[in-house]
Amino acid sequence: MAKMRAVQVSQPKAPFEIVEREIPEPGPGSVRIKVQACGICHSDTLTREGTFPLVTYPRVPGHEVVGVVDAVASGVARWTPGQRVGVGWHGGNCGYCDSCRRGDFFACRTFTAITGITYDGGYAEYMVARADALAAVPSELSPVEAAPLMCAGVTTFNCLRNSGARPGELVAVLGLGGLGHLGVQFAARAGFRAVAIARGKDKESLARELGARHYIDSQAQDPAAELRNLGGAKVVLATVTNGDAMAAVVGGLGANGTLMVIGAAPSLTVSPGHLIGGCLSVKGWYSGTSIDSQDTLAFSVLAGVRSMNETFPLERVADAYERMLSGRARFRVVLTISS
Repeated sequence: MAKMRAVQVSQPKAPFEIVEREIPEPGPGSVRIKVQACGICHSDTLTREGTFPLVTYPRVPGHEVVGVVDAVASGVARWTPGQRVGVGWHGGNCGYCDSCRRGDFFACRTFTAITGITYDGGYAEYMVARADALAAVPSELSPVEAAPLMCAGVTTFNCLRNSGARPGELVAVLGLGGLGHLGVQFAARAGFRAVAIARGKDKESLARELGARHYIDSQAQDPAAELRNLGGAKVVLATVTNGDAMAAVVGGLGANGTLMVIGAAPSLTVSPGHLIGGCLSVKGWYSGTSIDSQDTLAFSVLAGVRSMNETFPLERVADAYERMLSGRARFRVVLTISS
């Protein structure tokens, strides 16, 4: 049978291995994708380190996947070979139980399809995915441009559009990294009064290029006080992984404001007095379904939102992963796999 290159993790904390495997055949309800690009996300550490209980090994990581449908199995009506598609972290769910209808996929008893965790992901030349996990990729986006939108993009876009903020209201984005640089763009293009909060005066020019109307240097200013001076934020989108930094902006929320948490900080301590006095909320958000990803891609084309990426070939996966972990990448890291 024909062979392909794939990057696998053989056991928790093991190094990446570039191996030769047989090209997989799609089962009922699934398609095979010829992978063109795959983003490297911090969540891939769940597979590499073995910290997610559902991971089985050996496993091919990767859940920011863009490619072309290569083969279609029985039971698949919508997708045909040659279509451009993307696959995100959410790899499918039953769609019938109350949990799925509420969007609470972790509570769904049959929710076992998590790309790169419960089945092989996009660090490979080919992968198989369930048809209900696919999002159509617009022709205006290259594979490298589209790949990070399948996780970092949908997480920030979907979080903002479900935050309760309305166009014209003040929305702050805490952090200007891989998530934050997309969050600022989405907030600005969606019609919010976008505020970027980051460490250092040197990031102001980037923040304004991304669309921020205001910039707050959290090293030199009290971010909560500055947000109050602007009238108080309806939403703060917290993309950082530091609980103290998140707590420092809660006082900058306006009445009935919400801290939307998408950065996986180890802990977060918030004053009950702040919450009670301002009728404030703290809410977590994770990425979304394939339809959410498709909406993200479409909005990105419409509004001109683009991820800033560093690219690496598949054979340099270890370098690419370490670059992501270092926090020095500007701003997402993407593996290029095929044309």
